[in-house]
Amino acid sequence: MIVSRAWRGKRFAVLGLARSGAASVRALLAGGAEVVAWDSDAERRESIAGDIQELSSPLDATTLIVADPVETSLTGVAGVVVSPGVPLNRHPVAARAREAGVPVIGDIELFAQARGELPPHKVVGITGTNGKSTTTALIHHILETAGIPARLGGNIGLPILGQEPLPAGGVYVLELSSYQIDLTHSLDCDVAVLLNITPDHLDRYDGFEGYAGSKARLFAMQSAGHAAIIGIGDAAAQGVAKQVSRAGRATDLVRIAPGACMDQSRWPALQGPHNAQNALAAIAACQALGVAQAAIDRALESFPGLPHRMERVATRGGVLFVNDSKATNPDSAAPALAAFDRVHWIVGGQAKTDDLEACRPGFGHVVRAYVIGDAARRFAELLKGEFPVETSGTLDAAVRSAAAQALPGETVLLSPACASFDQFRDYEDRGAQFRAAVGALQ
Repeated sequence: MIVSRAWRGKRFAVLGLARSGAASVRALLAGGAEVVAWDSDAERRESIAGDIQELSSPLDATTLIVADPVETSLTGVAGVVVSPGVPLNRHPVAARAREAGVPVIGDIELFAQARGELPPHKVVGITGTNGKSTTTALIHHILETAGIPARLGGNIGLPILGQEPLPAGGVYVLELSSYQIDLTHSLDCDVAVLLNITPDHLDRYDGFEGYAGSKARLFAMQSAGHAAIIGIGDAAAQGVAKQVSRAGRATDLVRIAPGACMDQSRWPALQGPHNAQNALAAIAACQALGVAQAAIDRALESFPGLPHRMERVATRGGVLFVNDSKATNPDSAAPALAAFDRVHWIVGGQAKTDDLEACRPGFGHVVRAYVIGDAARRFAELLKGEFPVETSGTLDAAVRSAAAQALPGETVLLSPACASFDQFRDYEDRGAQFRAAVGALQ
């Protein structure tokens, strides 16, 4: 667990007790803070209270109070720690904190506050609309291949505060969503990576510019001399690169241009032009950390890829089944469509946009589409005339129908271009249910 003596004797409120929130409560208590914790889910409230009863802290853990910070006085509170899932533009806790003059922060900011007490280390922060999980995992894999101690954390699903501190010379590799960056004020990354910026999460921002501005803050928090690696394949990311350069940091900046010609034949888990860009960003980040090129080359060849991201689940009767459940918007679904020649496309869920235009370059690869979830009717209308479309409704029905119609050499691809919350707990649950449905085929 990562803790800081700076929290000792202070009071914090924690809102949201899923993975990162629960880790924040434990770390704060272990650091000697008093914590007011809350979650709308009663089971999570009960779980954190039970867990803390067993906490043994080297720093005299103090008090846990289970209470809603919206209904509790925030006077004297050092910070309101909120889950990235809490919509600050709508949730009343933001106004309450402003009225009390209390900063609203996240677990990544707590990590930033604790860095001064950790053994000498470096931090790599990776953000972008698409590709950040793959790039984060790839950087971590390269470091481990090179024999450099490394920890994964952040949006990849591993709360960084719950990790054991690294020995001197280690590297913390953090996947950072825009929400996490919003809640961070002092994270000075030794290497900051921006892959791309395309429309996403616009319900949380004042337009696309607000969303892009959130990504740009990762570089605004950096000190001069720290590496800034930015993909320039879209206008918004190009704008961030210009901001970094105009801030007097041109020598810190590495631009990753789109369309680079690379030999990816030895990288089985990094196929497609989008993964060429992810690999280039990871290579640049590791070069900035001083990793030897030979270790980078070995790691690119041995990288296993990520679950739920163009994951090859099975081949049955010559038909390949691919789980790309993490493709939660059209831009992230497009690369999978382009990667396979003849595709039975399972698409739909809780739509983030009203169109699928980002996927159009891959439409020529689609044999048939199977629309599911809340977006089924809308997507069926959008795709009508492009190729045959079947309204399956559920994932299980789509898998069974696609398997019955696919021919040897074709691919059944779950790449939903949508959030999962209409029918599933999250994209991981959706991917797991796809695997189960494939496994159940006769």
